[in-house]
Parts: sequence; C-alpha cells; structure tokens
Amino acid sequence: MATLLRSPQGELPEGRKRNRTTDEAYERTLISPFALKRLEGRLIYWLVFTLLVLATLGTLGPIYWMFSGALKSSSEIFQTPPTFWPVHPQWSNYSKAWDILNFPVHFTATMVLAVGAVCLQIFVSATAAYALSKLPVAGKSIIQFSFFCTLMVPPVVYLIPQFVNINDLPLVHISLINTWAGVLLPEAANAFNILILKSFFDGIPNELSEAAWLDGASAWQLFVRIILPLSRPALAVITIFTVIASWKDFLWPLLVLSDDQLQPLMVSLYHQSGTNSNLPFMYLIAGLVLASIPPILLFLLFQRQIIRGINLTGLKG
Repeated sequence: MATLLRSPQGELPEGRKRNRTTDEAYERTLISPFALKRLEGRLIYWLVFTLLVLATLGTLGPIYWMFSGALKSSSEIFQTPPTFWPVHPQWSNYSKAWDILNFPVHFTATMVLAVGAVCLQIFVSATAAYALSKLPVAGKSIIQFSFFCTLMVPPVVYLIPQFVNINDLPLVHISLINTWAGVLLPEAANAFNILILKSFFDGIPNELSEAAWLDGASAWQLFVRIILPLSRPALAVITIFTVIASWKDFLWPLLVLSDDQLQPLMVSLYHQSGTNSNLPFMYLIAGLVLASIPPILLFLLFQRQIIRGINLTGLKG
C-alpha cells in the first residue's frame, strides 16, 4: 500500500500523479475533508455556513426592497405593514422613470466618466507601477512608502485642496469647474491600484526584462510588449474596480458639475429627489434600479476574473 508523503491535509499517496482539479479543490477548501469526518468539524462547518447565508440574506434584503418597490405605487411603498410583493405590479414605472429622469443623457455622462477614469487609471497606475518595479528609480522605497501613507488619509480630508486646484489649475490658471476633466483628473492616480500593479509586476521574472534589454528593446517597448500582455488579470481587476467606483461616485461630481447635461446618474437622481421636487417616489426608486443594473451585471459577469485577479496581485497581507 502506498504510504502518505505528508500529513493528512490535502496529501497524495506516493506514486500517484497529481490531479490538477483535485489539488485546486484541496487548495480552495477552508476545512479539510478529514476535519469534516469529525462531529465538531461538521458542526463548525454548518454554523459558519448558516451565518454566511443569513449575512447574504441581510445584504440582499435592501436590494430586493428596491427592485420590488419600483413596481409599487407610492401609497403601497409607504404602507404599514409593507407588502412583500407588489399587489398590482406596475412595470410601466421603469419606462416612465426613463423618460422623466432624462436617463439617456445622464447614462451617457456616466459612461463617459467611467471610460475616461479607466483609461487614465490604467495609463497612470500601470506606468507608475512599472517604473517602481522594473526601472532603476532612485528612492523607490520612499516613494512606495509615500503611496502607503496616502491610503491612510480619508478622501474627504483633501476634498477642499482638490477643489481649489480644479477651480484654479496651477501654472496654467484655468478653471475645470463644470467639466468632465475636472472630475477625471483628480482621480487619475490611485495609490491602491499602483501598489496592486507593482506587486504583480514584481512577480514577472526579471529574465524576461533582461532578455528584452539585450535585444535592444527600450523601456517603453518592454512595458507595452512584455509587461502589459502578461498583466491582463491584474489590469482586468483594476478596470472593474475603477468602473464600479466611478459609477457610484457622488460627492466629487456633485461639487464639480453644475450643468444638468453633464451630471452622472447618481448626481442627477439626488437633484431629482430634492425637497422641491414633485417626482413620485416610485419613479425615483425605478431610476435607482436602472442605475444599479450595470454594475451588478458587471460584477456577475466578471466575478471569476475579480477573484482570480485578487489572488494573482499578491494581496496576502
């Protein structure tokens, strides 16, 4: 009989070929199959499972209330006790909200801001991470420590300095208030994204870079032809996170954009729900549902890439 090479946590018998699917299952398991054979192991497993199910239901509760509330009348929304499902679902609320809230204009503005944020984030973060990881930059450790320090500062602290800079851009002395550039430029550099990409670039073998240098490749050619193609998982994660962050961004666009035609969905919905607005509450909820669908679909479609990318970017604590 084959002897075991390791202690009983995902070990394989001697002489048996490693099965990739089986090994990945062992790696993904928080509790080993041997622990589940014991009574206390099964109790802990089902206790954790029950807590996770309850937490999931608590998270999905507000989302369900929003989607179901968009199908109710205004009186039914505020009814006590509330109805679990609309008595008479009004599917027309979505089409009316689309027209009343001028959804195509604000949806286009949100898409422009999201795409612009992704382009700027990838260009600035990737080039900065590449310089810190692969180029001979003086004071790398000091620069990286400075990036870590910025992560400790709440964004609301530098809100006023950012607004002052945008109102009177240094050196050129122009104002970017009420422009999409005023929303995008302060968010072009993100310390978290830079550190994630640097961690990923550090995992790319230096032999590839050295071989490219010997072949006469420049620093930019090395970055474009070798580093970026190998970094697609990390770039996918940065892209998804940036799109979601830009989609739900509210405070900064609210301060910068005053023209209704330039405002994204979150800011427009806020103005539509003002105290002087006569917009029925059911249309506002329907607008919130329409605004929530794209990021939810984005996460559902690319959740595997998100999890894989987080594992590959070296976030190990």
